[in-house]
Amino acid sequence: MLTTNPFDDDKLREECGVFGVFGSPDATALTALGLHALQHRGQEAAGIVSYDGEDFPAHRASGQVGDIFGSEDVIKSLPGNRAVGHVRYSTAGGKGLRNVQPLFADFEFGGLAIAHNGNLTNSLAVRERLVKRGSIFQSTSDTETFIHLIATSLYEKIVDRLIDAVRQVEGAYSLVVMTQKKLIGVRDPLGVRPLVLGKLNDAYILSSETVGLDIVGAEFIRDVEPGEIVEITENGLRSIKPFKKQKSRFCIFEHVYFARPDSIVEGTSVYDVRKNIGRELARESAVEADVVVPIPDSGVPSALGYAEESKIPFELGIIRNHYVGRTFIEPTDQIRHLGVKLKHNANPGKLKGKRVILVDDSIVRGTTSTKIVDLVRQAGAAEVHMRITSPPTMNPCFYGVDTPSKDKLMAANHDIESMAKLIGVDSLAFVTIDGLYRATGLPGRDNDDPAFCDACFTGDYPIKLTDHNAENKDRKLTQLVERQSA
Repeated sequence: MLTTNPFDDDKLREECGVFGVFGSPDATALTALGLHALQHRGQEAAGIVSYDGEDFPAHRASGQVGDIFGSEDVIKSLPGNRAVGHVRYSTAGGKGLRNVQPLFADFEFGGLAIAHNGNLTNSLAVRERLVKRGSIFQSTSDTETFIHLIATSLYEKIVDRLIDAVRQVEGAYSLVVMTQKKLIGVRDPLGVRPLVLGKLNDAYILSSETVGLDIVGAEFIRDVEPGEIVEITENGLRSIKPFKKQKSRFCIFEHVYFARPDSIVEGTSVYDVRKNIGRELARESAVEADVVVPIPDSGVPSALGYAEESKIPFELGIIRNHYVGRTFIEPTDQIRHLGVKLKHNANPGKLKGKRVILVDDSIVRGTTSTKIVDLVRQAGAAEVHMRITSPPTMNPCFYGVDTPSKDKLMAANHDIESMAKLIGVDSLAFVTIDGLYRATGLPGRDNDDPAFCDACFTGDYPIKLTDHNAENKDRKLTQLVERQSA
């Protein structure tokens, strides 16, 4: 059995999703449902840790949420009125079970479970310092850095230890932390990664996206602010702001691809932004055509916007199979080359003889785009034009998104004309960076004071890259390599 999903290496990988509940007898079941809604943020592994008044029952495994937490017996094995959960795609560390979150540690003040979305950019530097002081790391995840910083802090209260820890790290992070008495949410000072606060009856909920609140019927209260710590106890909620206020640099790719279209992020509908991007594309790069066709699923809202603005009919010319597994047997090269049709199939009646505009969210390596274009041409399209709802991806992300190195990013190594030839389209255009900002409701990008983190497009990294500078780029962890059993 080999991994053969032909799209695995040609998308910017979702980061992770975090979820936490405090004050409900159904905390674990609610957390499992919340993780279902956040499944798009990570499909490698999932875990939940609860607190039953004495112990911290935990269940963590590789796979998807429905497979891991679909059993009533598993839910019953995690009792308590509070829980924290995580869905994971590994952006730091590796795929071993020891890296599956939430991570747990027993301190002098009691147990602590932590779930993390994002990446630290000085993790290696901090880790080396901690190891010299005697810390023994059990995982290769940068999340464990928080645990050791909390453990070695000289402060007495848990929240003060956590503040001490986050002041020593650099990078992007949203954290959900659970102890015997508290549920704590933390967001990095620039608010790169999302975290929202909700309430269900008397229970408080923390979630990476509002869809996590929607699935359990919780009321959205507000976004956790950049640099804010929210502390939830039996006495209610307390807000702590240990950092000097800075202007937010929320990840703009959440709007383009990562967040679910039915989420509200930073007060803005993701679906509306994606439709607006399509409208911007139609205004910026119009082309005569017969149909506008989305590459499912993230391209659908933008294709609708493009069709509305251009007055060109919208059609589902490509149908996605939503039941593709992650593995299948590859007996021959011929079968391997048919892999693209596992996930997408052409709808020939809507493509044959037509001038087609394909709308997609991004081009990373370009391999998927090439296969999709070939699929559409085989279905009889007369012309194929591609429109992309993000600017060219020129740089890797170091803030919680798994991006290929720059030498493997197509846009970093080819101009748009040569990209069009390589992909096999009659024309290719990307939304401009100003057009992307306009789609969010802003007049454009203020180059002196940008409103978002857009480093993957512009190279403007808002947080120091300590572990990735010239002096440190070749440093690596000594890793225990876990072999998968047969």
